[in-house]
Amino acid sequence: MAVSLPLSANSTELPRRLLRLAAGLVLYGVSMALVLRASLGGNPWDVFHQGLARHVGLSVGTWVTLVGALVLLLWIPLRQKPGVGTVGNVAVLGVAMDATLAVLPHPHALAARIPLLAAGIVLNGLATGLYIGARLGPGPRDGLMTGLHRRTGRSVRLIRTGVELTVLAAGIALGGTFGVGTVAYALAIGPLVQFFLPRLTVPVPAVSGD
Repeated sequence: MAVSLPLSANSTELPRRLLRLAAGLVLYGVSMALVLRASLGGNPWDVFHQGLARHVGLSVGTWVTLVGALVLLLWIPLRQKPGVGTVGNVAVLGVAMDATLAVLPHPHALAARIPLLAAGIVLNGLATGLYIGARLGPGPRDGLMTGLHRRTGRSVRLIRTGVELTVLAAGIALGGTFGVGTVAYALAIGPLVQFFLPRLTVPVPAVSGD
């Protein structure tokens, strides 16, 4: 989980952190739209969001927002504390995704969809590095996993796998697109975040012991 420093100790860093947070969240929403337009399969949560949109109605971005808000409610019994980044995640991702989808054409040729998928996955890694690197709070879904880990004692890897397989199965059942893009995302996102995060994290100022 990202850690926010007290404002009194980091007031000069706050505008920089807020800027990185905002850029990261907007770009994350854009990346989700790119992957969706590629129609080759998205990450498990987006397969779920897409399935809800197809089966129930409303836009995919609206479901991103609604599901994020519902997941955030699950933080209450887990005693998780949201940050500015947590609330921003709920408010911005779906809007940015729908705005991008509104202007992004539907490519039909595979030669166009594969680069679109690749661009979306790489941009997603970059955006994750920006918004987590701002250290202003995790997204609702990440916080759910860390909260379950803390309350149950189970490993984060086990909980993350269980949650994502559950939402993936639900998304497929609701008509979400599962495909090579889902596998590509699962294989690529870890290394991408590992590459971008240390380069984009706002450094913690040294604290004098005097």
